[in-house]
Amino acid sequence: MNHFEYKNGVMHVEQVPMGTIAQAVGTPVYVYSTATLERHVRVFQEALAPLPDPLVAFAVKANPNAAVLATLARLGLGADVVSAGELRRAVAAGIEPGKIVFSGVGKTADEMRLALDLGIFQFNLESEQEAEMLSEIALSMNKVAPVAYRINPDVDAGTHEKISTGKSENKFGIPYERAIASYDRAAQLAGLDVQGVAIHIGSQLTDLTPLALAFEKLGVLIEDLRDEGHDIRTADLGGGLGVPYDSSLPVPPLPAIYGEMVKRIVQDWNVRMVFEPGRVIVGNAGALLTEVIRVKQGATQPFVIVDAAMNDLLRPSLYDAWHDIRAIKPRGKQTSATVVGPVCESGDTFAKNREMDVVQAGDLLAFMTAGAYGATMANTYNSRALTPEVLVSGDKWAVVRQRPPIETLIEGDIIPDWVR
Repeated sequence: MNHFEYKNGVMHVEQVPMGTIAQAVGTPVYVYSTATLERHVRVFQEALAPLPDPLVAFAVKANPNAAVLATLARLGLGADVVSAGELRRAVAAGIEPGKIVFSGVGKTADEMRLALDLGIFQFNLESEQEAEMLSEIALSMNKVAPVAYRINPDVDAGTHEKISTGKSENKFGIPYERAIASYDRAAQLAGLDVQGVAIHIGSQLTDLTPLALAFEKLGVLIEDLRDEGHDIRTADLGGGLGVPYDSSLPVPPLPAIYGEMVKRIVQDWNVRMVFEPGRVIVGNAGALLTEVIRVKQGATQPFVIVDAAMNDLLRPSLYDAWHDIRAIKPRGKQTSATVVGPVCESGDTFAKNREMDVVQAGDLLAFMTAGAYGATMANTYNSRALTPEVLVSGDKWAVVRQRPPIETLIEGDIIPDWVR
């Protein structure tokens, strides 16, 4: 559910007409609903009850906007980060370091030092070499690093190959079969507190079966590790729960169903559970608002050319991802069209042969379910300015990231003396 609804024939976000934002800020622009964020957090937290003190660590990569993070911090969420930049953003937005998990295969020495200085909850280690590096750095700082190994269970999540992370050929985690030996080695490294296990098999998962299989394997591993003398006190189940993009497809499992599956499997683990939801929290809370530049008649059907482009919303070009496309003021007529942006790439296509509202130049459209992996993946290709972001709460709204002027791109370049 989201709070983008039609009132008197015009799409509103909560109590604000989308056209009001477009007129004031310009397009393209990302628009987020606070009420949707709050609802999604509440639903996810309720799905985990009555697990004792679970840590819900929002996957910052899904949407790192400071206003979004501050909203989630106010609701009690922690953060799952994969870079020093995300770590700094999370802390600056008010997320307590003791609620932050640091994931990722390529943590650098400087990133480890920063996380140790801040006192984060846990490092999710992804290789034995990483454990050795962290041990050396922690000792040099007279610190103890709380760690878990991320386990690669060799489970196919059944999602897009570019967001699958739990198969043996993926770069993430240590192989399940080598886990015992890796934990035995880590236990001998000074400066590490080996406190947990972690797993994450992919993103936009629409079937709980692979997750259940991976979690059951993790439960067996916890028992085996304890039999070997390891004090396992935390278990991070990652994130990945899918959201509905295409209304013609079956709705992904609701958080309540996911929660029941989790509680059934982990009831005897006797650990503090950690979760890393991202898309399921922010996906439906955002839309990309864009204006139609013109409608061009193609050989077989019209091209709807909008001012948003692949640099603003990369997912369709990168993953062939579907986003529902809605007119802000529908005329009541439908057509089949291809929706494209102005970037000089054939890949700058949002939808092909899409049944959609009839539109004309100057009309506004919304690409729905764009709150996750939207603005955060935007770039300046074709020397286009980064997309601004707006947060709405009831009848109030604010720009929470400005559209930088093109001059900032030009001024960032340096022409050496010998060229001048």
